[in-house]
Order: sequence, then C-alpha cells, then structure tokens
Amino acid sequence: MSAPTLNTVVPVLEVAQLVAGYVPGLPVVRGASLKLFAGEVLTVIGPNGSGKSTLLKAIMGLVGIASGSVRFAAQHIAGCPTHEIVLSGIGFVPQTANLFATLSVEDNLRAGGHLVRSELGERLERTYAIFPALAQKRRDKARTLSGGQRQMLAIARALMTNPRLLILDEPTAGLAPQVIGEVFEQLKSLADSGVAVLLVEQNAKAALRQSDRGLVLVEGCNRIEGAASALLADEEVIAAFLGRGDRRGSRTALVEAVSP
Repeated sequence: MSAPTLNTVVPVLEVAQLVAGYVPGLPVVRGASLKLFAGEVLTVIGPNGSGKSTLLKAIMGLVGIASGSVRFAAQHIAGCPTHEIVLSGIGFVPQTANLFATLSVEDNLRAGGHLVRSELGERLERTYAIFPALAQKRRDKARTLSGGQRQMLAIARALMTNPRLLILDEPTAGLAPQVIGEVFEQLKSLADSGVAVLLVEQNAKAALRQSDRGLVLVEGCNRIEGAASALLADEEVIAAFLGRGDRRGSRTALVEAVSP
C-alpha cells in the first residue's frame, strides 16, 4: 500500500476543523482534521477520552457537529442522516452492538444489506467468497461464534453495501493475539482491493504496522500525524503508546511530550 499523490487525487474522505460532541457547548472533538484516499489505511490512536470514537460517530452522523466540514467523495455529508451516509458508500463497524446475537450469520448479513435488496443474493455470495469461514457457519447463531469470527462477521456485514470507505471503532478489542493479526490482514486485503479504511485502535503498534498513515488525537485535536512507519519510530509516540518509556499513563505521557 502506498499513499496517492495529494495533488492529483481527490480524497475519499476529508474532515476539516471538526468540532463535535454529545452536549451543545461541550465539544469532545475540537478541530480535528484528516484526509483519506482510496486503497489507504489510516489509523487514529490516542489516550482514552481523546475523542477518537466521537470523531468516527460524527462522520457517521451519530453525534452532533457544531462546526467544521466532512466531505465524502467530494460531497458534503456533515449533518446528513446516518442511513443516507451509509447509502452514499460508507460502511461502519462500531465497537459494541455491531451484531444481532440471536440471528444467524446469514440473517446478520442480510440485515446489513437491507438497503440493497435487489442485489442481496450477489452481495451475499461475494461476501462469503471474502470470508469463507462465515460461509461454513451461515446457519449458526452469531452468539455461537468465536470472538474473531464475530468481528469478521461485523466487518462482513458492513461490506454488504459495497462501501468505498470502511470505518471501524476498535476492531480488535478483546480478541486473542493470534486473532488480532487475522483481522488486520483482512483489513489490509480490503485496502489492497481499493477500499479506504479508517480505524480507531488501542492496539497501536499492530495497527500502525498494517497502516499507511497514522494520526494521534489528544483532547480532541490533532497532535501528531504522518506515515505509519514514522509514527512507529517516533520517540514521543513510543513512550506513550508502543510499550516503553514513561509509565505514568499514555494520556499524561503524550500530553506532556507534545506540550510547548
């Protein structure tokens, strides 16, 4: 994967100076900006409470936006209803409540594709081709799947609308280490097929290794951004997130590291 040339390619997603939150006048996201191109993986990392998940929800129309802009495929989508955002070509995998546990694998996929009913059969077969393990369990209840299989199902359900952009909130939360690698490999494969991938992830090192670029969000603002390889080698990011350095907690370490 390699980042496209900025001067010749229109971003799939462009967020500019976004201010958003759950209560009017109390923003959680405070001026965040990002660009994402087709076939690219961008990982957002940061301390707990830094606004990472709120940023994703604001893009998806699930959280109120006070100011700033969100453009998808050069079209303004800030303030649009969530179902219209999904129809425009964005798939979203939330961290929790991303499946119907009592429904079968196939019924979950059908629910994900309810907006494209005329192409449902074709979409199902294509999804099973990407996730053959799910095809073998198509009649099983989602609650009987392993953690990794459930996460794959959540991703597969979001892909039923054939999105140009896939947004994921903590896709590896609670998964075994060996399964985490499988999830990231699948996301990399999707990006290689041309899908733009935006994810929030606490497993920073593993995510950045499979990403083109990274963004560190602190207190709702951009603090560090650049090539994923550069972030993996950045001493401030290493100290805060990647396993060595200051032990006082990632939030304190990073805020102090980047403060004037």
